[in-house]
Amino acid sequence: MRKHILSLLGLITAGHIALGQANIYPAKPQSKPMAVVGATIHTGTGQVIQNGYISFDKGKITGIGDASSVKFNTATTEIINGAGKHIYPGFISPLTNLGLTEIESVRATLDFREVGNMNAHVRSVMAYNTDSKVPNTLRTNGILLAQVAPQGGTISGQSSLMELDGWNWEDAAYKTDVALHLNWPAMQQSGGRFGPRLSPEQQRERYQRSVDEIRGFFTEAKAYYEAPKTEVFNARFAAVKRVFTGEEKVFVSANSAKDIIAAVTFFKGLDITPVLVGGRDAHLVTGLLKDNNISVIINEPHSLPGRTDDDVYLPYKQAKLLQDAGINYALSIDGYWQQRNLPFMAGTAAAHGLTKEQALSAITLNPAKILGVDKTAGSLETGKDATFFVSSGDALDMRTNDVEQAFIRGKNLDLDNLHKQLYKRYSQKYDLK
Repeated sequence: MRKHILSLLGLITAGHIALGQANIYPAKPQSKPMAVVGATIHTGTGQVIQNGYISFDKGKITGIGDASSVKFNTATTEIINGAGKHIYPGFISPLTNLGLTEIESVRATLDFREVGNMNAHVRSVMAYNTDSKVPNTLRTNGILLAQVAPQGGTISGQSSLMELDGWNWEDAAYKTDVALHLNWPAMQQSGGRFGPRLSPEQQRERYQRSVDEIRGFFTEAKAYYEAPKTEVFNARFAAVKRVFTGEEKVFVSANSAKDIIAAVTFFKGLDITPVLVGGRDAHLVTGLLKDNNISVIINEPHSLPGRTDDDVYLPYKQAKLLQDAGINYALSIDGYWQQRNLPFMAGTAAAHGLTKEQALSAITLNPAKILGVDKTAGSLETGKDATFFVSSGDALDMRTNDVEQAFIRGKNLDLDNLHKQLYKRYSQKYDLK
């Protein structure tokens, strides 16, 4: 009887898995030269090529330019007709817990936060789940690379840049340990939603304790780095070594002008150039950011302003303000499945001051520069990785974005996903036209 019950449970479980299984396999490496001909090519550098071509072989771009000036041997090169289509570099999504989260309400599927306050040794790449069904839904909107980052605590850990394709995290890793993430304490704090409100003096004391804790950590980590030999291995301090050598960046989350100034000043004292994350008031301290060569990752452009007396459209306009100040910036969104809206946030920035090509750079070449991968990714140039997609319309407009083909390092991706399968299933059920 017990065997029959177990068999029945096995069949039920298998049925549920089959119902939710997208059956999408990682793409195979490029096997022959290919070229897309006749499309409008947006290179990510600000250049637009009408009636252009892009050729690629072994995962690298071998040529790009005017299609009328080149001929291909169709016996050796596979030609894709791009007439009437648009080609874009693969979008890069910074700062997401994609692959570390599957179902927000199920704790067992959440792997982006560790216990403790100083978790410099935590590596998000080790927990990245290539079997997640979410990345495939992002590829449909042109997002092909994502910076998978840990969260929580004062020092959250290290992020890695991942390709949205691969059998395992080793396959998907594009560049590991690109940044160490730190949440700078806010000068103005409350006791929390359910706690008592803090007096100004209590706020100052709490803030100073937090800053002293950060200073103490980096002081000890630097001493550990500079020591000729250490008898006891410290994983947390060892993880910061690459920050002091310049191999890894520090991403500092801060929003108010005072907090931004304090964070930049602190790391300047350590001879470290951080990347500002959030930066709600970044447009108010552009001189400081420019003088110290600080890049900014704007978080949640589709949000309300931070103050009641701010321009209600300020979050939409901030990218333009940083652009005019000559500061490198990128756009990002919290969460994981929300990343599919990244190109449309760039489109909103284009509607509030940026040109379309500047907005495109904000989710392609700009983040590539910030993450240190601009020599191989972020734009369409000869010698770079063939990571791009073909859309039948404007990829920054949700009304016309329609990704028909996508490539990661020349690999032709399967753009099916669970959402498309469910749409097809239930459109047939209800006979939707």
